[in-house]
This record gives sequence, C-alpha cells and structure tokens, in this order.
Amino acid sequence: MTEIQTDVLVVGGGLGGVAAALGALRAGRAVVLTEEYDWLGGQLTSQAVPPDEHSWVEQFGITASYRALRDGIRDYYRAHYPLIPRARSRPDLNPGGGHVSKLCHEPRVAVAVIEAMLAPYRGSGKLRVLQPYRPIAAGTDGDRVDSVTVAHRGGGNETTISARYVLDATETGELLPLTGTEYVTGFESRHDTGEPSAPEAAQPDNMQAVSVCFAIDHVDGDHTIDRPASYDFWRDYKPDFWGDRMLSFRSPNPRTLEISERSFTPNPDDDPLAVLADQRLTGGDQNLWTFRRIAARRNFVDGAYDSDICLVNWPMIDYFESPVIDVPDAARHLAAARELSRSVLYWLQTEAPRPDGGTGFRGLRLRGDVTGGGPDGLAQAPYIRESRRIRAEYTVVEQDLSLAVRGDRGAVPYPDSVGVGMYRIDLHPSTGGDNYVDVGCCPYQIPLGALIPARMENLLPAGKNIGTTHITNGSYRLHPVEWNVGEVAGVLADFCLTRGVAPRAVRADPGLLADFQHRLTRDGVELRWPDISGY
Repeated sequence: MTEIQTDVLVVGGGLGGVAAALGALRAGRAVVLTEEYDWLGGQLTSQAVPPDEHSWVEQFGITASYRALRDGIRDYYRAHYPLIPRARSRPDLNPGGGHVSKLCHEPRVAVAVIEAMLAPYRGSGKLRVLQPYRPIAAGTDGDRVDSVTVAHRGGGNETTISARYVLDATETGELLPLTGTEYVTGFESRHDTGEPSAPEAAQPDNMQAVSVCFAIDHVDGDHTIDRPASYDFWRDYKPDFWGDRMLSFRSPNPRTLEISERSFTPNPDDDPLAVLADQRLTGGDQNLWTFRRIAARRNFVDGAYDSDICLVNWPMIDYFESPVIDVPDAARHLAAARELSRSVLYWLQTEAPRPDGGTGFRGLRLRGDVTGGGPDGLAQAPYIRESRRIRAEYTVVEQDLSLAVRGDRGAVPYPDSVGVGMYRIDLHPSTGGDNYVDVGCCPYQIPLGALIPARMENLLPAGKNIGTTHITNGSYRLHPVEWNVGEVAGVLADFCLTRGVAPRAVRADPGLLADFQHRLTRDGVELRWPDISGY
C-alpha cells in the first residue's frame, strides 16, 4: 500500500477533472489527479464524443482555459496535419466539418493538447497523475473526507491519498457512496421540484441511456467484423416509441418526437469548409455520416486521408435496457452496451439499406486506432450522460432555465454565479422507457450553491455530479459546462485553503463571495451573459 499526501485530490480525469486540477495548480497547489482510463479528457477523448457546444462558443460563453483548449486543438492541426491552405487559414477551423459542433476533431488531438496543458505542472512536481486507477474506498471523519484509496485497473497496486480537499470528477459520482455523501439518481418527482417535465413520483432508477461510441471510415475492400453474439437480439429490438426496429435509419426526432428517416452516405461530395454547425438552426443529425464527422478528407491534401472519419454517436447505439449506476450487474450491462454498438456496426456493414438499392456497406472499417480502444475497437469508455448528483445547497430546476417557462425574461439570475452555460435540455431515452425530452433553454448562470454539498465540508463535485435534477442535467452535462464546473471547484479549493474558510461560508458571506467571483473573473471565468436569447 502506497500512501500520498497532497493539497487537492482530484478523482477522475475527465474534462471536469482536468479543469479542476488546472484551477488548483495555477494557484500553486500540489495536486494528485487519478483517472481510470488510458486517456485524460473523459467525454472528449476516452468516450470519443466531439464537443457539444452552444452557438456563440467562438465569441463568448466559455472560460478562458476552455478557449485555450479549443485554440490548442486547432493549433495542433495547423502544426502537425497536412491541411489544405483554405482550411489552415480558417480561424474557425473545423477539421471534421461535422454538423454537431464548430470543432469536430479526432480525440487523440485533444489528448495531446490536454497533456501539453498539464506538462509544466508535471515537470515542476506540483502535479502527480495516477493512471489507470479507480477509487475503491474512502476514509471519513464526520463531515470531512480524510483520504481516498484507488486501485490499479489491472489489479494489485493500491494507493491511499490524503488531501485537504477532495474533488469528485468521476463520470458517475463514484466518491459519493464511498464517502457517505448524500446524493440522488434518476428522475426527481414533480412534487419535489415543481418541474413541468418531471413525473408525479420519483424514479431513482430511471436514468438516461449510456452509449459506447466508435469511429469508422469507408475504404475499398470488405471490412465486415465477426457477427456479434447478441446480434439477433439487437436486430429485432423494437422499443415501443421508436417507430421501427432500433437497427434502422428511422427513429424519433428528439425535438418533435415524430418518426424521421436519417440518411447515410459515406464520403459525400461536399465542401466541409461550407458546413454551418449551429444547433439553433438544426440538430444536424439528418445525414448521419456528416453529423459527427471528425476528419473530413477534403480538409487535407490529396492522399492524406483515403476517407472521412465518422464518429458514431447516433440514436441507435443508446443502451437503455438498465441503468449502470447503483445496480449489482453494472458490468454486464456495460458489456451489453458494447455488444449493441458492435451490432450496429455489423448491421451497417451487412444489412443497412444503400441509396443504390443494395444492402450493407462492407467498406466500412472500424477505426479503433482513432479512439484508442481495446480489442473490440470501440471507444475506451462508455459515454455517461447522467451521474449521481449531490444533494446540494441549491438545486437547479427546469423552471430556472426552460425557455418555455422563462421566455423573454431569460434564465433565473443567481447572485452566486460562478460561470455560464447553454445547451438545450436534451435527455436521451431512459431506462424507464421514456422517449426523448428536448426542451428549449435560456443561456444560464451556474450557481455556486449547486457545487456545495448539503453536509460534507471538504468534498466538492467537479463534473456532472453537481446539484442539478435529472431534467436540468440534460443541459449541464455538456463539455464546456463540465469544464467550467471543474475549474471552479479547483479554484474554490485553493480559495478556501488560502482564506481558512469552508466552501459554504464563501457562498454565505457577501464579502467572501465577491472576492471569490473577482478571482474567477480574473482567471477568465465569465459570470454573466450578454443580452441574447435561447433556443
């Protein structure tokens, strides 16, 4: 058993965890960062999800350090990739020309940029990163966390880390049960939250689908994978609300719930530099190939790429047979989610209808090298949309930010704002059999009260585990908001250590709150929006 002592322990190296570590490191704190998977970056890298961002991301509405991440990704392409001159000269370079985001890119590039952002602190000895390690136990004393024990993913080595502040940046809020921190899961009841979209009774086991993403290209030859063992089950799987078998190009439109037909045309004859990625106008998912395309061959010199690279995070890979949080057979369901994704690929290669009237795209090639995955060629980690969530001093509810409720008034303003965010309230089908919930959203502030547990004193959430509801998590779960939350948690830990106060005192004392907000503003965290409308 190895033992380590540090100022700030960040458990979970996703976007929130990386931002939390940077926030504390910039202030000179010693930080230990642990991560279960081979890549830091979470949903952006090991989960292989291109950035889901609001429409104004190129102008405002993100933290300075998140902008540095985005700029770094573009600069990495300019420095290392054979871009055509037109692409290289674009300040708003979108390497994949995908419709979901203004910056669709290969996950490995984000890994490189994140590592570069952390490198000076590794070199100075201020940062120690433990990979691949996952939390297995915690030591507490009343309302404080004394230590967390992590174990190597391969078994054997265990390390106990003692820290003055412990930040939970895991994808599923793993530290909450380990530390006895009060939390909720699934749907809250309308009686508890007053939310228009909430059910009458709480449904703690009703959670959003998880997805295992994968990358594909389309080249000459037959690249059909072996038939998955559970293919027959998934081939015939037909949810009541789906409108067809799940393995088809027909599924509900998330915004209207009408059954719509998507198209799929590998390597279309398009100009990726002409793509307008703006979710105010459309969800961008009508053409599944270009929806989350992460490498557009025509952005690169002739011969550099034989094909576009398409990231598959589509409706048909959503696994909602069971939650994977607080269930005894989570590993079985995560394995089944991976089987679903391989079944989708096999269907695409063998049975999917082609525009020419034939079936199957046998030239589709699984690109596990792009996602850094294991033997199955899929993303390293499942895409987790919904975490355990702390019982917080303040819980963000639908009527705080719903465009239908707030209208021209905009989102509820918070005097304790520690950041901003914006995304439609976007809930995928859930394990209780619910269809999409997709609600227009106002640009909102992030309240400090949502980061403060009701009881624990030195444990802070640093990701999707803050005080939102099942409903509002649908807007808070995306890349820039997770980063903002994590960054604030890291800065808050340092602020509290410097001032000798508890996080809840910062929120409660107007002078401390003003000082903390000034610190955030100095660090490039935006606390309010200009006068704009939601969508």
